[in-house]
Amino acid sequence: MQTGILISLALYFLLMIAIGLYAWRKSTADTEGYLLAGRNLHPAVAALSAGASDMSGWLLLGLPGALYASGLVEAWIGIGLFLGALVNWIVVAPRLRKQTIDLNDSLTIPEFLGNRFPNYAVALRVVSAVIVVLFFTVYTAAGLVGGGKLFVSAFSEFTGGGYMTGVWVTALVVLAYTMVGGFLAVSLTDFVQGVIMVLALVVMPLVVMFGEGGSSGGSIAAVPQAGFLDIGHNLTAIGWLSAVTWGLGYFGQPHIIVRFMAIRSVKAVATARWIGMSWMAVCLAGALGVGLAGRAYVERNGLVVEDPETIFIVLSNLLFHPLVTGFLYAALLAAIMSTISSQLLVSSSSLTEDFYRLFLRKNASEREAVTVGRISVALVAVMAVLLAADPDSEVLGLVAHAWAGFGAAFGPLIILSLTWQRMTGAGALAGLVTGAAVVIVWIANGWDTSFLGGEGVYEILPGFIAAWIAVVAVSLATAPAAPSTAAAPAD
Repeated sequence: MQTGILISLALYFLLMIAIGLYAWRKSTADTEGYLLAGRNLHPAVAALSAGASDMSGWLLLGLPGALYASGLVEAWIGIGLFLGALVNWIVVAPRLRKQTIDLNDSLTIPEFLGNRFPNYAVALRVVSAVIVVLFFTVYTAAGLVGGGKLFVSAFSEFTGGGYMTGVWVTALVVLAYTMVGGFLAVSLTDFVQGVIMVLALVVMPLVVMFGEGGSSGGSIAAVPQAGFLDIGHNLTAIGWLSAVTWGLGYFGQPHIIVRFMAIRSVKAVATARWIGMSWMAVCLAGALGVGLAGRAYVERNGLVVEDPETIFIVLSNLLFHPLVTGFLYAALLAAIMSTISSQLLVSSSSLTEDFYRLFLRKNASEREAVTVGRISVALVAVMAVLLAADPDSEVLGLVAHAWAGFGAAFGPLIILSLTWQRMTGAGALAGLVTGAAVVIVWIANGWDTSFLGGEGVYEILPGFIAAWIAVVAVSLATAPAAPSTAAAPAD
């Protein structure tokens, strides 16, 4: 059985590396090509790349695991994410695409902020770059945890258990195509990975429900857990807010919104939006089906699943031919790798453009900058591997913290910088620091699990609100910048 799985995975790995080599020949001669693929992404590639880099292993591990364990009430996270992604495509995407060109062809989010508020350029670029590298290292570690869990569940006999083998294999394959091919390789591999993911998430629930030994659709209601199919079961107002406010995170995720900067034109954004949102709707519905139908299948057949986050892996092993199982594992790796590669590249771009070129080598050549970018990719990956060394880490928990950090720090800042002319550099810096600080303090005090003696509040909510207030209050209290077209509506 493992031979068939290994054949499928080997073919998948070879395809990813081949795409990396293709991209290396097409778009790595300068930093705009390496970091943004020359701003010429096809709408479909931009859409699926944004979606695949967003969803990560959370889509096939964390979300199905939460639904498996707690029932339909966990679907509120998916609903909040869908609404947040839609608003992100409508409000942020066209404006960011236009304004990053207008503001001195900004290649990174920190560079855009520095060009938008030149009086605070250095401080904004440094602080935002630090936040990017810090939270993306944690976020990347979450993806590597998913790769380690896959190897433990799927290849325990073959590898001797090898959690760290899975972590290192995942990291090295991603490094191979990301370091070589840059943003174009990441985007093209994301597109392929997005197609694989959606196919897997359509096939899996159908086979679980209607295949041999499946639930035939009806026994989901027979799961012996109170309120399993009740979307409001034991749901409080705070619990509901903590779930749906995941959607606030979209506005501040650099690895997602950088796709908006790279799409070929403002007019192409609308096409990409509908492609991306359709893909996301199908994937979220499929993940929901895997969790709920998977729980029904396990109960019906008297199985034991020790880690709910491995339900996708367990079902892949039980229900499919080894070659198909290998394809499904490839879908899981696709979800993991698409996000890791995007995060590594954005971290690399910040280290290159917002540290190296800003402080160390202002006149560095394009070739030198690309080389530094590749080295930075490797350094962040090694740090993430070290963080991922704990096999008991929960994918959803790690993703939740990193997602909140970015959403609170950058979300209000990005929205207001694109839409509010009165915003100042001091306000931008205040919002950036406040959002990140509130999230870190909230997590450190455990208020995400228990707040004032009651249930926890997801840290993105207080962080986002505090950052928004800080941006507005400090901007109104400080002198406005000289008039510019930076916050004009997109064409």
